[in-house]
Amino acid sequence: MQGILGKKIGMTRVFGDEGRQTPVTVIEVGPCVVVQRKTKSRDGYEALKLGFVEVKASRANKAHAGQFKAVNATPKRFLREFAVDSGEALKAGDTVTATVLDGVDYVDIIGVTKGRGFAGVVRRYKMAGGPMTHGGHSKRRIGSIGCRSFPGRIHKGKRMPGHMGNVQITTQNLKVVQLRASENLLLVNGAVPGPAGALVEIRKALKKTKAGQGK
Repeated sequence: MQGILGKKIGMTRVFGDEGRQTPVTVIEVGPCVVVQRKTKSRDGYEALKLGFVEVKASRANKAHAGQFKAVNATPKRFLREFAVDSGEALKAGDTVTATVLDGVDYVDIIGVTKGRGFAGVVRRYKMAGGPMTHGGHSKRRIGSIGCRSFPGRIHKGKRMPGHMGNVQITTQNLKVVQLRASENLLLVNGAVPGPAGALVEIRKALKKTKAGQGK
């Protein structure tokens, strides 16, 4: 199985055998319920749909609640699909725990960054702004954005003030420092997107699988 769902708890540090400290992000990993098993013969591909974090039954619509009723589980807030091998024995109604990450050295974590609201270009893109002298009238402004009479428009993708943050990103190749399967905790070295309490996807790293491999 390629991954599991989790919740960011916060940051701390751990000490190695030599007393060297390592900053880590703590993630609560599962347990997740298998809501649906997708097969190549019926759906065209092999995957498991996992559910994580319980919600009140009153907050689930009939279609949503029906999926969980079919597998005798309570409604979940977070649903994601993970690729799985055709020989995997997991089926709808089973529970997936942190043990799926046993032996994994690096992971990719997908999450939504903190929302920063409306921001100017100095804060959003680290632009320098104009002269900060007493007579300056463009201290934190964007400056010229035009292109003369040709093409007579602003190019798409121009960096301008706007909504900052609250976007989905993937942080790749985070080193697994500890996996405490009995406590459903994963400790990784590096920053995980989102605030404490944010829901994240933990997937086995694609570009770096073992220590010493990849760049």
